[in-house]
This record gives sequence, C-alpha cells and structure tokens, in this order.
Amino acid sequence: MLQPAQSQSSSQKYSVPPTSYTPAKTVSAPMEQATIGRSVVIKGEISGSEPLYIDGRVEGTIHLTDNRVTIGRNGSVVANINAKEVVIMGSVKGNIECTDRLDIRGEGSLTGDVITHRISVEDGAVMKGSIEVRSAQQKSEKAQTQALAKPLSNEFATPAEKAHVAAAGSA
Repeated sequence: MLQPAQSQSSSQKYSVPPTSYTPAKTVSAPMEQATIGRSVVIKGEISGSEPLYIDGRVEGTIHLTDNRVTIGRNGSVVANINAKEVVIMGSVKGNIECTDRLDIRGEGSLTGDVITHRISVEDGAVMKGSIEVRSAQQKSEKAQTQALAKPLSNEFATPAEKAHVAAAGSA
C-alpha cells in the first residue's frame, strides 16, 4: 500500500511545468512560383509545371494545366489561359479554361469566355463574356465521349472501312 508521502513525491517527480511544452513545428516547403515582374513584357507561348505570377505584360497563350496562374494588380494579359486555377487581380483579355476554379478579385477585369468548374467574382470586378460552369461529371463524360470517338482497333472493320481509315490517316 502506498503511503501519502510517497504519492506526493511521485506526483511531484513526474509533473511537468506548463511553460516547458513546445509544440512541434510543421515546416512545409515554400511554394515555388515563377514571377513575371512589372517591367517584363512577354510575347509568345508560356508553358510550364509550376505556379506563375504575372505582374507585367503577357501577349500570346498561357498553358499551365496542373498549376495556378495569378495576374497581379499591375498585370496585363492579352492571352488565352489554360490552367488548373486562375486568380485575376489585374486585366485579362482572352478566353480562360480552368480545371478547378477562376477567382476574379474586386480590382480585376476579364474580357473573354470562361469554362471552369468553380467561379468566384468579387464586388467591383468587371467581367464581359460567357461563362460555362461544368461539373466533375461533365468532365468525365466529355473524356469518355472523346475516347469512344477514337476507334480502339479496326479488327472488326470491313475492308472498305479499313481503306477509308488508311486514306484518312495518310491525308
């Protein structure tokens, strides 16, 4: 049986002062992104595999299918944009296709057509063009339709069909 003196000493022995606890820090790698500065002007096609921040001027096409494109407050883009996510704080003239979402902030403006899954337009933003909001189901149906449109094999095709496919392929 424990004596009271022992229980007091054991409780004091294992007690931890409240200020000695330090939570573990969760360190994540900083998000790398390419930046086009205010004084930079690019005319042509931009593609890559990292997020892009545009504070300068871009004319042409932007193709970052799996990443975010952010147009800063000083950014001016005259291009079609294809990206996972687009954030507009500056000016964009061109069509946008997003696989995830489009976010037009209060000071942003967009002139062009949009195809996206999600869209957010803040008060004060300017937008001129059409918007098509697709669901994830529509995306998978479109992929299935395109896959069915391509012949998997011409194993069961008639000789006339095989000749037609061969002639179309060589043209």
